[in-house]
Amino acid sequence: MKIRVLFFMELIKQNTQNQLVKSLLIIFIGSIILTISAKIKIPFYPVPMTMQTFIVLFLGISFGYKIALATVGLYLLEGILGLPVFSNSPERGIGLAYFTGPTMGYLIGFLSACFLASFIKNDDNYFLIFFKLIFSVSTIYILGILWLGTLIGWDKPILELGVLPFLVAEIFKIFLLTLIAKKIIKFRKFI
Repeated sequence: MKIRVLFFMELIKQNTQNQLVKSLLIIFIGSIILTISAKIKIPFYPVPMTMQTFIVLFLGISFGYKIALATVGLYLLEGILGLPVFSNSPERGIGLAYFTGPTMGYLIGFLSACFLASFIKNDDNYFLIFFKLIFSVSTIYILGILWLGTLIGWDKPILELGVLPFLVAEIFKIFLLTLIAKKIIKFRKFI
């Protein structure tokens, strides 16, 4: 009986270690994919249009809030420490100097967006999924324009600079994610 208990405890320990390694690998690969999505851009000033919002929401839907927050957190930390992971880095600066520029609010909004997107469930209907994704991505833009207005001044056309140019692309990304959400949510089972 004692041997069975020890064997069972060893199996639990190995399973936990395997799960930890798997999670760390997903977080690391996720930060690389987020970096690549930052480099796929249409240049706008002061905020470029990238595929990052798609990936941020994808992470939340597919892997849940713990891995999504860890992935986005790692990505932000990499950028703050000076790795050229952000959209316009190294061309327009690196590290904390770049992070605290016009895009900081949007970057911080990635954390809330992936967290909120993780609450999409497989039994949600498409309308509810679409609504949850709109709400999730809205937090990126709310935090983004709050910081942008603080940085460049509220007398500037903040909505025209930081929101309106991106709306059509965001709706398209959200529509696409809505259609595939029930498929990608199944990735959570592998973690």
